[in-house]
Amino acid sequence: QVQLVESGGGLVQAGGSLRLSCAASGIIFSIYTMGWYRQAPGKQRELVASITSSGSTNYADSVKDRFTISRDNAKNTVYLQMNFLKADDTAVYYCATRLHIPYDYWGQGTQVTVAS
Repeated sequence: QVQLVESGGGLVQAGGSLRLSCAASGIIFSIYTMGWYRQAPGKQRELVASITSSGSTNYADSVKDRFTISRDNAKNTVYLQMNFLKADDTAVYYCATRLHIPYDYWGQGTQVTVAS
């Protein structure tokens, strides 16, 4: 059974920081690509950041230079460090994983609310 469990969301003031975590089970974590998606009210789900098994990262332009994705294979966990948060970052953030495209498994999401 593949499970992805996000944590770390909450309410933060604009300019503040949060770190999201996603604990994975049921996959060979070290060989899977991990990603963070978000979905804001009235908008479609979008890919925020991804990290491959080799550590290569990609970011949406809207979060580049503010967010950092990382992984700890020993803990089967992927992180999203979010700095200089803006009101536009308010969304439900989802952890996802894949071996090949598209993403195959999804977590339940964690709410991030940024107050201006």
